[in-house]
Amino acid sequence: MIEGGCRCGATRYTLALDAPLPIYACHCRDCQTMSGSAFAVQLPTPQGALDVTGDLVSWKHPSRSGAEAEQFFCAICHTRLYSTNSSRPGIVILRAGTLDQSDALVPRLHIWTKRKQPWVDLPEGIPAFTESAPPAEFVAILTG
Repeated sequence: MIEGGCRCGATRYTLALDAPLPIYACHCRDCQTMSGSAFAVQLPTPQGALDVTGDLVSWKHPSRSGAEAEQFFCAICHTRLYSTNSSRPGIVILRAGTLDQSDALVPRLHIWTKRKQPWVDLPEGIPAFTESAPPAEFVAILTG
């Protein structure tokens, strides 16, 4: 079982998975703004595998594609834990930095690199896309 949670510890989660799914780094402006950093490291996870304890608050907003996105935060410290998007039913995008063992993860791809900060060097041999990766290629890289 994989575990994680917010900064204050009031909200915790478990993933009913043997090992975490591969992660990716998104360098888009939205991820930079929402993370307060140069990029967000994200873990796509089946929604049914996520079990959350503690109070959450959420914020719904339209995504650039017109789909509805919803961000979920700890109700106390407001750590952003995960998001959903109506264009990807059944999938949550977990913020990989909230995993208890986040230091063991290495992104398998980078997206929206046209927005990356100039001081961020991308590792050689890791696929990088100037915008979103084509869906089939995105899935193939993460599951391959």
